[in-house]
Amino acid sequence: MKRKIQQLLCNWKQKKKRKPLILRGVRQAGKTYILQEFGKHEFSNCHYLNFEKNAELTTIFEPNLEPKRIINEISFLKDKAIDTKNDLLIFDEIQACPKALTSLKYFCEELPEMALCAAGSLLGIHLNSNSYPVGKVDMLNLFPMSFEEFLLGIDDEKSIYALEKLDLSSPIPEIIHQHLWQQLKLYFIIGGLPEAINTYKENKDNLYIALQQVREKQITLIKAYYADMAKHSGKVNAMHLDRLWRAVPTQLAQQQNGTAAKFKFKNIIPNINRYSRLVNTIDWLDHAGLIIKAPIAHKAALPLSAYTKENTFKLFMFDVGILGAMSGLSPKTIIKYDYGTYKGYFAENFVAQEFLSSGVEQIVSWQEGSAEIEFLRDIGGKLLPVEVKSGHITQAKSLKAFGEKYKPEYKTIFSAKNLYINTDTEQHFYPLYLAGKFPLQ
Repeated sequence: MKRKIQQLLCNWKQKKKRKPLILRGVRQAGKTYILQEFGKHEFSNCHYLNFEKNAELTTIFEPNLEPKRIINEISFLKDKAIDTKNDLLIFDEIQACPKALTSLKYFCEELPEMALCAAGSLLGIHLNSNSYPVGKVDMLNLFPMSFEEFLLGIDDEKSIYALEKLDLSSPIPEIIHQHLWQQLKLYFIIGGLPEAINTYKENKDNLYIALQQVREKQITLIKAYYADMAKHSGKVNAMHLDRLWRAVPTQLAQQQNGTAAKFKFKNIIPNINRYSRLVNTIDWLDHAGLIIKAPIAHKAALPLSAYTKENTFKLFMFDVGILGAMSGLSPKTIIKYDYGTYKGYFAENFVAQEFLSSGVEQIVSWQEGSAEIEFLRDIGGKLLPVEVKSGHITQAKSLKAFGEKYKPEYKTIFSAKNLYINTDTEQHFYPLYLAGKFPLQ
């Protein structure tokens, strides 16, 4: 499957002062596939080591962390010469070998010509923070596939062509808009995990069967994430993680106005109802990449971090498809778009995902008094408010209040409506499926 990150990998290869690269991301996001495809197409040879599948590889790093010796031993093990100037070396599941993680420092200092990529779960690398080669590595994050990457993955070339031609000058032809809206509802079911997308692609001639199999695949993946929790955190902590992770879609379902509220700590874990006692559990899920944490700013001014509180934030799922599976919503219900105010949370979760995939480093919400805006975006040093609506009704009292107080250059509403710019009210209306392309030029 084609991913936008492939160009970033090529850019890394061409850097004059290239460091070893760590590709980070939640499990099942496609890190291994991306790196192997990169090695296949951009290098003379690709040498792949997986420290989780082959624990004996860790012995290579026991004597010392001298890069040339390590390369010689890997060559002997693989029975294949390694050309340090033209080949790619991949250390996969590097969190399983802390000394391999530390060795990246010495590859950077002593063998910089060796193109070396490491992949690992966000969680595992975080837990091995004592081994982390600070300042000696380049980093890229791999998120679940965005909506545009999903279209590429299912070979919807006509949609990709339409999206590439977009600008702010004219609305999208209605027939294309309706098609993209239907594809978005499919994405709400399938999400961005490559295994789920492949499952759909292989069976899409029968939509009912395809989506049922997608949901079965998602349930299997959820069980794998729970197994990861138990593996890395122990039985008691895993139970706490399980409860908190399940609380994210549950709390969304309890709201009535279609907007995700501040995350509440009460009644998640028995006898624990304060942030101070849940902070480690929340941080664990955040570092594992299983949730998206969005601080709530109480003032629209830069830097936004100065106007947020540590214990005031929204939580979203890392993947909208997993959100649907954990919420127990059937594919049929999502396709019919008939699930009440919960549609609003799907829409908001989707936009949060798309913003991250497009390169936004920190998702931030805003709330002052009774007024709240789903997202604030810092675009070129200007704060722009973004409202998210799941349907065609786009009344936004909070957006009006924000505009009157802060006078932003323009205000944006994502909804089911077609692309439209209202110069009189300085409002931009974007269809939800364009969240990853915001702001259009």
